[in-house]
Amino acid sequence: MTALPPTIRFAAGLRVAMLSVHTCPLAMLGGKKTGGMNVYVRDLSRELGRMGLHVDVFTRSQDDCVPMVNHDLGERARVIHIPAGPQAPIPVAEVGRYLDEFAAGVAAFAEAEGLRYDLIHSHYWLSGLVAEKLKALWGGTPIAHMFHTLGHMKNRISQDPADRAPQERLDGERHVIDAVDQVIAATPAELAQLNWLYGADMSKIVIIPPGVDLERFHPIERAEAKRRVGIPCGDKNVMFAGRIEPLKGIDTLIKAMALIKQRYPAVMENTCVAIIGGDPWSDSPDAEMARLQALRQELDCHDIVMFLGAKDQEVLPNYYAAAEMVVMPSHYESFGMVALEAMAMGRPVIASEVGGLAYLVQDGLNGYHVPTRNPEALAERIYELLTNVNCREEMGRAARRYAERFDWAVIAERIVLVYGRLLGLNPENDNKLAALSLFESPA
Repeated sequence: MTALPPTIRFAAGLRVAMLSVHTCPLAMLGGKKTGGMNVYVRDLSRELGRMGLHVDVFTRSQDDCVPMVNHDLGERARVIHIPAGPQAPIPVAEVGRYLDEFAAGVAAFAEAEGLRYDLIHSHYWLSGLVAEKLKALWGGTPIAHMFHTLGHMKNRISQDPADRAPQERLDGERHVIDAVDQVIAATPAELAQLNWLYGADMSKIVIIPPGVDLERFHPIERAEAKRRVGIPCGDKNVMFAGRIEPLKGIDTLIKAMALIKQRYPAVMENTCVAIIGGDPWSDSPDAEMARLQALRQELDCHDIVMFLGAKDQEVLPNYYAAAEMVVMPSHYESFGMVALEAMAMGRPVIASEVGGLAYLVQDGLNGYHVPTRNPEALAERIYELLTNVNCREEMGRAARRYAERFDWAVIAERIVLVYGRLLGLNPENDNKLAALSLFESPA
């Protein structure tokens, strides 16, 4: 067990019901419903277990062949698959039909195991609604909640009506804000959004960013990483990783690479773009994957843009290390876990100045900011890093230094302070939650 600082020794033995209703933290990343939230729930739960807390992550069962209880998160942390609705993947929009069944399943599991949870930590608005039900069943168990993404922000950038968050979600998010005891915002931007879009009570919001596993994500010799993933050592690689959906701005990246290829063909010799996420080989690809593959053909970039599909996090560090840079041209990003992982690997990040990316990427120090939906600006910054080795390497070193402050041990300690506040166990340590921001510029 990790030695606990004196300020949080009260936490050893606490039992936490972690709710991730619509997506399992053990799922393969890069799918339609899997991304930064999965990583967050998985790694936070694992770290809390190391610290001596008991964490049960409850998620909806999507396969009746999967054991109900999974111990892959390590000591004192486990994943519990609760049957609720079909034992199969279903659209997120349909999960809401089964929240009562899910809450009843969690309560039944706790009763059968003879467990009493000290607090509930819910993720995404659907889990917040379940948390409210469990709080009532369990006689007032306090709730900490994290949204990860906000429907109103999604709607502000959506250009296709089909991508807009429904009114049910907007109403649900507002209800959850009122129902929970503490909201954890990832960035100052999210705190402001909760205030002016939802009218949230600022006194119940605390800013604690996600963390990064510095043991998994650490600098690896580039030549060795390229050998592992099959990229010739002399080739250059620009990388994107994430869900394949319109708000990620992957079309902007493809257009930017087409501009570089047109203007600087010599630079693009032996240079490729690796897009990690989704299933490019599906017989019936989703609309965004099909659109991006068609755009690649239209812009004559089929020879430099590669769709590699989703990758497990065990091999993902090799792809980061094999890249010269990681690009995140998102239109909305509540935090940007991929950026933080890339920085921990010592890779500069070129990103839109939105959400958490506006705080993680320090323009000109560990990467560059670019305007959203601007292929010209993105092409200029990619070209600069492709052609300026010294700049690229110095930014990579600065990126690693900056990422080190987001070690999960540091983040989990702050989360535990929130738990203590909710349980009335450490009122003298409230000031630690208002300590210096982790987002300050590196020295």
